[in-house]
Amino acid sequence: MKILTSAIVSSSEMIKNYKVCREKAESCDKIFILKNNQPDAVLFSITEYERLSAFIECMGSLDENDIVKVIETLPMEGNRKSYSLGLLRKDMNQIVAVDIIE
Repeated sequence: MKILTSAIVSSSEMIKNYKVCREKAESCDKIFILKNNQPDAVLFSITEYERLSAFIECMGSLDENDIVKVIETLPMEGNRKSYSLGLLRKDMNQIVAVDIIE
């Protein structure tokens, strides 16, 4: 995972400047909070949280074999953020259709 330096804040900065950190999370989708120079927490924007929640709920309804298939369809490089839940559903439907045909 690549983390932009602009998306990293210290825990003391978070405590002192919560509003600025929250705004930074909104513009970066998430910020990583460090404590003693080690990752401690992540603050997500509500948009990013909703996007991830939908994905997690979708994954929770799948059986183990389908989860493996989903993971295999995810892009390994590039901007994963552009890989929307709609694209995931489309890819999963194609995989299911191929399984039925085979």
